[in-house]
Amino acid sequence: QVQLVESGGGLVQPGGSLRLSCAASGSIFSIYAMGWYRQAPGKQRELVASITSGGSTNYADSVKGRFTISRDNAKNTVYLQMNSLKPEDTAVYYCNADRVWSDSGRDNYWGQGTQVTVSS
Repeated sequence: QVQLVESGGGLVQPGGSLRLSCAASGSIFSIYAMGWYRQAPGKQRELVASITSGGSTNYADSVKGRFTISRDNAKNTVYLQMNSLKPEDTAVYYCNADRVWSDSGRDNYWGQGTQVTVSS
């Protein structure tokens, strides 16, 4: 029902910036909570940032002050602005959409991922 496509990854030097985008299909994008996760080689997938349908945000301690999550409901798109990038930010970044329904359980969708590499 919901398809997510990430873009914007690439190779960047330490201290640089990237902006990731996640485009969602469907006409009910605005009711989903959205999140960015990442998975580094040999590591578990971790939550980087999230934003609720009401616009409340949350960040992992490791990215606070450097990353900003935002959403544009008119464009069915969520963004992750990444500044002051560090080598330890290197990972595949995944977009996630989540919604708990009062009477029908839970919807949860994942994008295919986009590679971010921070290296000199």
